[in-house]
Amino acid sequence: MKKLLIPKVIQASATELPYPDNFFDAVFTDPPYYDNVNYAELSDFFYVWLKRSIGDLYPDLFLTPLTPKSKEIVANPVRHGGSANTKKFFEENLKRAFQEIYRVLKPNGICVIVYTHKSTSGWETLINSLLDSGLVPSASWPIDTEMKTRINARETASLASSIYIVARKAKKEGIGWFHEVKEEIKKYVYNKLEHLWKEGVSGADYFISAIGSAIEVFGKYEKVMDISGDEIRAERLLEYVREVVTDYTIHKILHDGISAYLSPLTRFYILWRWTYGESKVEFDSARKLAQSVGIDIEKEWNKGFIKKDKEFIRVLGPHERKISEIEESDELIDVLHLVLNYYSEGKRDLIKSALKRKGFADKEYFYIVAQAISETLPNDSKEKKLLDGFLAGKENYKRDEEKNIEQLGFES
Repeated sequence: MKKLLIPKVIQASATELPYPDNFFDAVFTDPPYYDNVNYAELSDFFYVWLKRSIGDLYPDLFLTPLTPKSKEIVANPVRHGGSANTKKFFEENLKRAFQEIYRVLKPNGICVIVYTHKSTSGWETLINSLLDSGLVPSASWPIDTEMKTRINARETASLASSIYIVARKAKKEGIGWFHEVKEEIKKYVYNKLEHLWKEGVSGADYFISAIGSAIEVFGKYEKVMDISGDEIRAERLLEYVREVVTDYTIHKILHDGISAYLSPLTRFYILWRWTYGESKVEFDSARKLAQSVGIDIEKEWNKGFIKKDKEFIRVLGPHERKISEIEESDELIDVLHLVLNYYSEGKRDLIKSALKRKGFADKEYFYIVAQAISETLPNDSKEKKLLDGFLAGKENYKRDEEKNIEQLGFES
């Protein structure tokens, strides 16, 4: 007869596990997602009722009037006195928790860490804490875990996936030099991105998924140094990963071949629509996306299609812009927005004259950009409907221009 195994549940701090060294074959943890949820405050609602109903059965668990909060590993600036102290508190305590996992894990054991956070600040703290703990990431993968219809996913760039990171107790390879490690990361991440592209992973999840792959390479070294002797930490790693993902994604969205024709602003617009759609995004994430294509977003906001709205950044569609503000611009994305406005008003002659005047009528890459943006948007998007309507008549616009060229050639 098989012996029935009864699980044992213990209340303890993640930074002081009550187990001996090399005790577990596997550890599975879903740590707090930086500043996403203040779990202790949320638990207070249930705690007071549980204390009244079963507090006498478990008196040690209900000693305090509300849930204990001082040691909770979350990024709460109110509790820890500002954002700098908050980040330091979170990173140091998360590192201690990972070090405890390292201690209790058997030499051949595995640790699985589930994490998701759309801001780079959240990922910086996780990466630094994980790398400093001694655990070595050996695999990572995005898994759909979030409901797309949840309330906080509306009009925001919420993630649909969580990243599952597998880490082990393994010997590290000593010092890696950043210029060499970058090439290793690029090659490895490109392979992973190609697979994710085929699997249909897109938007913000695409970049977050690449982070896990980069950690697999970066984390196998004791330290990664640059030629100046400075240690590379998570912030610079994430900057490089974003550059790699941006370059790869632009080429894939545009089906290769034409990215050299595009200005940084047009590249930014395409990448934004693919990554965030029509959502508003926190300033720091928007700034880093802009930085990856060579744009200083603070110099661009409120001048064109980039708009600052409190702590968020929005990218305006053609229907949100005034013709008078864009009709003199030669920037590709502005010209596209101009002709889409003309299309919405049924002014076909103005579309033809604008395309001819700006020099885009016979430029195939102009229409490829329009098609690429359309492919990033949902079917109910007003911008997508304008793009698809305009593209349906593209052969007419190109044919008219070809006739004009032929006539000019004949007359000359």
